[in-house]
Amino acid sequence: QVQLVEAGGGLVQAGGSLRLSCTASGRTFSNYVMGWFRQAPGKEREFVALISLSGTSTIYADSVKGRFTISREGANMVFLQMNNLEPEDTAVYYCNARLMSRNYWGQGAQVAVSS
Repeated sequence: QVQLVEAGGGLVQAGGSLRLSCTASGRTFSNYVMGWFRQAPGKEREFVALISLSGTSTIYADSVKGRFTISREGANMVFLQMNNLEPEDTAVYYCNARLMSRNYWGQGAQVAVSS
């Protein structure tokens, strides 16, 4: 059974940092593009960042560029380093693994940023 489990969420003051991790299990994810999405209260889920199979290519949403860094360790772990957090970053953050029609989600990790 495929599972993606996020960890590392929490409450932080504006300007602070958090590091999210995602551990995937149930299959090898070496051929999957991994990414992070987030959903704020009352809003739709939005793209945050993704990383290629090799880990050498990354893409970021404009709203987090220069503050967030996505990285990959092996085939089944992905991280999101979030620096200089803003109240607007408050959301549930979801890990995603995607390969063609296969699309897996984690259960989400809450991130709250106070002003």
